[in-house]
Amino acid sequence: MGLALGSESLLELAKSRAPGDRERLLLGIVDLCGAGDAPAAVGEPAVQSLLSSIFTTLVIEAERDIRRRLADRLARVDWAPPALINVLALDEIEIARPIIAGSPVLKDHDLVRLLVEATIEHQIEVARRPQLGGVVVAAILRQAEPAVLTALANNPTADLSCEDMRQLVAAARKVAALRTPLSRHPRLTADLAQQLYVWVGQALRGAIAERFRLDTAALDQSIADAVRDAHGGAPAEAEGLVIVAREGEREEMECKLIDKLHAADQLKPGYLVRALREGRLSLFATALARLGGFDLDHVRRAIDSDRPELLALACTAVGIDRSVYPTILDMVRRLNDGRPAGLGTARAAGVLGPVHQDMAGHAFRQAVGAR
Repeated sequence: MGLALGSESLLELAKSRAPGDRERLLLGIVDLCGAGDAPAAVGEPAVQSLLSSIFTTLVIEAERDIRRRLADRLARVDWAPPALINVLALDEIEIARPIIAGSPVLKDHDLVRLLVEATIEHQIEVARRPQLGGVVVAAILRQAEPAVLTALANNPTADLSCEDMRQLVAAARKVAALRTPLSRHPRLTADLAQQLYVWVGQALRGAIAERFRLDTAALDQSIADAVRDAHGGAPAEAEGLVIVAREGEREEMECKLIDKLHAADQLKPGYLVRALREGRLSLFATALARLGGFDLDHVRRAIDSDRPELLALACTAVGIDRSVYPTILDMVRRLNDGRPAGLGTARAAGVLGPVHQDMAGHAFRQAVGAR
């Protein structure tokens, strides 16, 4: 009787177009499908097809908060229609996160599709998913997106082979954010630890050496010999050409990444902070130039100047809040030998009063152009 009354109530809700009734209808159907022995019947192909049609129609029309609550409710159930789960997994990240993290309906091929089609935030959540399978791990390693690789390195339950770990350790040479999680990873071997030892700072070297009982004196001497040979074993001109080629290749890759994010409308001001946290100053400069429509050379000039207020103008022009600028300035200075020099962080953040974004952008172009 209770189930019949519930069905009648759902029919009444189906006649309403009010957002609150839409939410109650969606969640009511979820409760109905999860009640008693219903999950077994829900798995029947005909019922799945009907539910997929009903849910998809309702979700397309649903408000954001309704979709978020629905995702929370369906994240752990195994009877949800796959089409619906995939739609929610591609929704904005706050809605998609619980689905990507825990839905048993998502299979490896669904997760690989997210890595190809979804935003960086979605890809990071895929890499964090517990018990991540080898097929998905391989796809992450092929794409080699630093933020996603870092999330994978922080996932101790992922199915990482020895070769997978070797690729991550090799990537740590260029991606500083990988080094700490890899140094603590349960699948790090002694051989890989010796390779990682070369890329990390002094604090992590101590932790790695203690964990694997490494001969630090021998390793430090090997590093010193390798550095001396690298500087003395080839003519300066040839060494310079190699450096220029690598630098040019890196900048080209960064420009392609920023162009891709911008084309997908995924390049937001928050990406600037992420780039700095990953230790990628040149990526920060490229993203800032693209967000503000600035000349990249002007942004680099501001970063290397003795006037931190120039960088403040550029950040203001792309929507960075004044309260966030001191953090950005500190990170830029740590990555750029103390530049932009000049005013202290607090004063540099306070020299600008409330400025409209367009005015800040115009002022930045004039000030840097004049220099």
